[in-house]
Amino acid sequence: MPKVALTRRRTLLAGAALGGAALLAGCSEDVSPDRDEHSSAADRLRTAAAHDSTALLARYDATLAAHPALEPRLRPLHAEVARHVQAFTTGDASPSPAGSARRGRPRQGAAPPVPGDETAARSALAAAERKLADNRTTALLTAPPELARLLASVAASGAAHAYLLTEPPR
Repeated sequence: MPKVALTRRRTLLAGAALGGAALLAGCSEDVSPDRDEHSSAADRLRTAAAHDSTALLARYDATLAAHPALEPRLRPLHAEVARHVQAFTTGDASPSPAGSARRGRPRQGAAPPVPGDETAARSALAAAERKLADNRTTALLTAPPELARLLASVAASGAAHAYLLTEPPR
């Protein structure tokens, strides 16, 4: 089996394992004050997650604009990331472009330059998905149970997206 296929499979399995472990950790009955679903720390975490998903969505938009031929492959992943934005913005947190700029995150619609080569563009998206999945997995340690479950689910989805983006076209 080629080394690249093994590396991709390991990445996907590691993401799934981390997501599963996070789900189990998020299922505890710890209801201490600092793990309250509506604490200011949880609200900040949810807002940051919404901003990160909004920035990732902008990256997908820019890639689709630069490489329309990738539309059949990227559209389902784009739709999933849009659902992640919605999941994190349900309630009080909402990703405002001005708020994201203040925190040093890209504003909605402002994405890094897209590589001219389609393979490189997919690789850049995969790297962004992988980094965000890793950040969300780290955030699980401080998230209250319900938010931890959401973060774990979205992190696992991001790991799967990274895998799909690096697969050769069929």
